[in-house]
This record gives sequence, structure tokens and C-alpha cells, in this order.
Amino acid sequence: MTARYPIRRGKRRVRAAGAAVAAVLALAGCGTAGYGAPVAPSGMSVKSEAFASGTLAQRYTCHGEKINPPLNWSAAPPGTKSLALIVDDSSAPITPFIYWLVFDINPGATDIQEDSLPTGARQAMNSDDTATYDAPCPKSGRHSYRFTVYALNKTLVLPNGAPLQSVWRAIAAATIGRGRIVVSTGP
Repeated sequence: MTARYPIRRGKRRVRAAGAAVAAVLALAGCGTAGYGAPVAPSGMSVKSEAFASGTLAQRYTCHGEKINPPLNWSAAPPGTKSLALIVDDSSAPITPFIYWLVFDINPGATDIQEDSLPTGARQAMNSDDTATYDAPCPKSGRHSYRFTVYALNKTLVLPNGAPLQSVWRAIAAATIGRGRIVVSTGP
């Protein structure tokens, strides 16, 4: 088994790192409400019965069943037209490492079930160049995994498998609400 982060796709990751850093800064706390001026997004609640202990269970990693955990959220603000989910590792050597990016989730949805994708939702390419849930695979040390749900003021209407940076920028430009849960795990 090859290591998750080494130079396997090094050149592509280096090129993407600059764009990723810019996008992550935009997504970290502010949206632009579609007008370019930063605004603080409304707070949303995100939780999961799978994270009761504050850790990502082995079954949701590469050391287990490699399936996505269930998530629930609430308090999407008025005007929400779609939702998005980004799962990333802020402790990865190339920060952030995106494991899953789901977008165009129905605005009435309040959860993602274990090992499933909401009806009609799409998946963007992740940092490993797949449009799927790429189960986290820590090789050393503790890692912090962020599960962030974004309320958007529009439907993105990008194709399934759209490039990571394109979807990231679209999410940043349309964010009106955000909620996050952070869990950790080790090898």
C-alpha cells in the first residue's frame, strides 16, 4: 500500500495548493453573498451520532469499511437554495487535503446517511482525483478532520466530477450559512 500524501501526484498537488489555499481562506469563515463583499455566514449546527467521542471511528477510515459517516445539520438560513459538504484534513502535509466534496444537496435536506449520497447531489473531484468519499487514512500522528456544511444562495449546477477548485470557488461565492464539526483520529 502506498502512502497517502507523498509525491504520488505531487506536481498536480503543488499546482492546486495555491488555489486551494485561496479557496480555503474564503470558505473558512466568510462567504461573499454573491456580491464579492465578505459577509459572516449564518451559523448552522452539524452533528453525528458517529462522533459521540469526538473521534472518527475506524470504520469510516481506510483502516475500516471506507464508508462515509452519517451527518445531521440544522438552522440553514432563509434563502438557502442548496447545500454543500466538504470533508477535509487540516493536519495534512498539503493543507487542506479534501476527502469529499458534495454539492447541490437539496435545501430541505437535513442529513446524509451512512454510506450514501443524497438524491440529486453531486460530487466534485477530491484531492486524490476521485469524485467519491475518499476515506481518511492517517499514517502518523493525530489528524483533525472537519465536516463542514455550507448553505448556499444558489444551486451550483456544475457537473458530477467537476474540478475541486471550480466547486470551491462557487461555494465561497454563494455561502450564506455554515456549520462544522471537527473530529480526530490517529493511525
